Amino acid sequence: MDTKNKGFDTKLVHAGDFEDEFGSAVTPIYQTSTFSFKNADHGANLFAGKEKGFIYTRIGNPTIDALENKLAQLENGFRGVALASGMAAVSTLYTALLKTGDHMVSTGSVYGPSRAVMESIFADFGVESTYTDTSVIENIEKAIKPNTKLLYLETPANPTIQLTDIVEACKIAHKHNILVCVDNTFSSPVLQKPLDLGADIVLHSLTKFINGHADIVGGALIAKDEDVYAKLRKAMTYMGGNMDPHQAYLVIRGVKTLSLRVERAQENAMKVAEYLEAHPKVEWIKYPGLKSFAQHELAKKQMSGFGSMISFGVKGGLEAGKIVMDNVHLAKLAVSLGGVESLIQHPASMTHAAMTKEARIEADITDELVRYAVGIENVEDIIDDLDQALAKI
Repeated sequence: MDTKNKGFDTKLVHAGDFEDEFGSAVTPIYQTSTFSFKNADHGANLFAGKEKGFIYTRIGNPTIDALENKLAQLENGFRGVALASGMAAVSTLYTALLKTGDHMVSTGSVYGPSRAVMESIFADFGVESTYTDTSVIENIEKAIKPNTKLLYLETPANPTIQLTDIVEACKIAHKHNILVCVDNTFSSPVLQKPLDLGADIVLHSLTKFINGHADIVGGALIAKDEDVYAKLRKAMTYMGGNMDPHQAYLVIRGVKTLSLRVERAQENAMKVAEYLEAHPKVEWIKYPGLKSFAQHELAKKQMSGFGSMISFGVKGGLEAGKIVMDNVHLAKLAVSLGGVESLIQHPASMTHAAMTKEARIEADITDELVRYAVGIENVEDIIDDLDQALAKI
């Protein structure tokens, strides 16, 4: 079926699918490392790119190929590259687009390891980086240098929930011939499509909403045009960060219910946010769906929904936050997000622990910040669980 002109939910179910010789109703798992050639000329033609086909799973595989095509259609991109983890996607992005002497500008509160790998490993190879509050659009212009080659945004940001105006950020970057990549993990293509807003590349941790069942680790890059895609593909192939076919199969299976899961979780999140906003022991809360959220209007403009990620601080600071995290029963105390279950965690001591305290404070990742990933459980049970935990402060 040609799904390019079909609706989004139809693409979730059918895009990228192909029918094998047995008429399999689902994409088969091609759990093989290598593929045999019909003859010497066939092998030579495949290596030369004169014929389409598969050679070796690090280079390409039918199951992985199906997922990459599906992701490209969901994000309205040219083509996708599936990788072994979200961090493999980040590292491939940096490797493909940055070289010694180049400079990157990024969101200050970007996912901790995305910043740590740049500042520790890529910095050793002479790549420079600047981190700033990209929610203030003027900060992007100020951070750009003559050698800036990449603007790497995360919006909504993890875990501050700050938004960056993608359209305006891309205008600034493209004026300076800088490529823009947006980490779209928090929203998924259900709620936000960065390529349609001007970005050149979209990055996902497939571990999160797209797979949605907390049972695989994976990442993806989707490029808007062929030239950028070719650079990303080359870096992935040579560095060996490819996804496994069984991983790809599980993501293909999980993504089919993406809209249903995201819509239910964000419906729950709105009610949980309203509950927390009114609670006397909650000092502050950040959720794009609340009218009190500073960037509520921007969220309405560039997103089709507000998502299911909430950050809040309780009165009493870190110690009070620990009491909440240690006393919830329904929510699991764990990192990650985007599964069907609710998760709670403390970014300053967990996901962003590799950052210095000064860098965390500058990025607004305060010690009292608690991040809650709302799941698809009955919302009354989620609120009851939080209520009994907050009562222990």
